[in-house]
Amino acid sequence: MSFLPILQEQWESLLAMLPGGFDLEKTLRECGALVRRRGIASAQALLRLILVYSLCGLSLRATAAWAQAQGVASVSDVALLKRLRKAGPWMGQLLGAKLAERVEGLEPHQPLVYRLRIVDATTASIPGSQGTDYRVHVGFDLGSLQVDRIEVTGAKGGETYSRLGMTAGDLILADRGYCHRRGLAAVRQAGADFLVRINWQNLPLEDSQHQRLDLVKLLEQVKGSEAVEFEVATVADPSHAIPSMPARLMVVRKPAEAAEAERRRILREASRKGRKVDPKTLKAAAFFFVLTSVPRQALSAEKALELYRLRWQIEMAFKRIKGLLHLGELPVKDPQLAHGYLCAKLLAALMLEDLTKDFLAFSPSGFAGPVKAGVSVANPADPSGRSDLCAARDAELLGSDAQGL
Repeated sequence: MSFLPILQEQWESLLAMLPGGFDLEKTLRECGALVRRRGIASAQALLRLILVYSLCGLSLRATAAWAQAQGVASVSDVALLKRLRKAGPWMGQLLGAKLAERVEGLEPHQPLVYRLRIVDATTASIPGSQGTDYRVHVGFDLGSLQVDRIEVTGAKGGETYSRLGMTAGDLILADRGYCHRRGLAAVRQAGADFLVRINWQNLPLEDSQHQRLDLVKLLEQVKGSEAVEFEVATVADPSHAIPSMPARLMVVRKPAEAAEAERRRILREASRKGRKVDPKTLKAAAFFFVLTSVPRQALSAEKALELYRLRWQIEMAFKRIKGLLHLGELPVKDPQLAHGYLCAKLLAALMLEDLTKDFLAFSPSGFAGPVKAGVSVANPADPSGRSDLCAARDAELLGSDAQGL
């Protein structure tokens, strides 16, 4: 897909798609991203340059030449690089305002008992590479609706909570790649809580009697389509001095279509790699598992599953960007430059959805039915004090169990 003609010929239409009430000039001044206006006269011009560089596959020199030819700006490639490196926080604010339009009822800077934060990562490769050369680690603050942390690492840079900079009062939403005892222990040691998806075999759990749980056998207690909750604890890891941690395990059965699609995916992947499939894996494929450290009086099982869908929206944005906008081909190493580059890609993905009216919100749990509005999280110390988090969109089952990146 070529974005250059759109950015040249339909710029005014694109500006109309920006979040209403977002003052480009004011926010740019507050971020200090364009103190000296030499060569770039306005916030609109800077935004246009960022989008051209991020979406059109042009080098810094080619972007500067395009800007000169179109009368957008008159800067060298070196000067453009300096402007783009400073524009990351501003692009994060713009992205947050655009995302706020998707989360009805959750206003920027709304006071929350918990600071809701999403952590995720995606991979990127340099031109000509077929493997993973970089990982882009992203932290998103749902309270201020802003990307608040981006880190670009090499291929060996693992998914870890330490990249997020956690503080007391945070509630971290994360996928299966972050579900390991050391990481969960780090969350609790920071005074934060977690809401994380798990597999049936990747995290050892025990019951109140300190007996190892057979998670697949536990599934016999899950009847119908209602979520079932179990009081569990992680198994202590003496080799790393990680103690046992109490938690709540929530399990919900997937619809038959989603479960069958997941089984087919598992069998296909095993066949490709020449492996045999554990029968327990096929049985567990019919269920969706979420683990949280938040007490029951603060967050019910049903609302925890609804809340997890917010994390899934970010992951699906990653998928669309990698397919349509080639995020996987990251041309930059500088984390500051990558911040603005990534935010521009995310913003473009949301604007494309506006054009196509593709607002389907769904979850990898696969359970159907509308999501209840007004998901709340209360302070465990004050069960009566509750804060509305969002009015989530109605969800539709798409017929298959979407997978993580």
